[in-house]
Amino acid sequence: MAEHVRLTVRVTPKGGSDAVDGWTADEAGRPILKVRVSAAASEGAANAAVVALIAKALKRPRSAVRITAGETSRVKRLEIEGVDAEALAATFGTP
Repeated sequence: MAEHVRLTVRVTPKGGSDAVDGWTADEAGRPILKVRVSAAASEGAANAAVVALIAKALKRPRSAVRITAGETSRVKRLEIEGVDAEALAATFGTP
């Protein structure tokens, strides 16, 4: 079975550029990766930009990154195939 990880992100649409802004924590203390995308949150444009940004950062095809929860929310849960926790930490740092 292929490796996969789950990642929670907090998205800022229309953030000027596509970038990862580091880790924060939610109100329960769980780690959340802050990302911003230049796309607006309409017609799925911001979601597509988030998938593309995370896929590019992890050197995975876009098809390996899926939004599993929060499609219409700023906080989204992603599942990324072909990546393990060590690769995630090497790319985005440790929360």
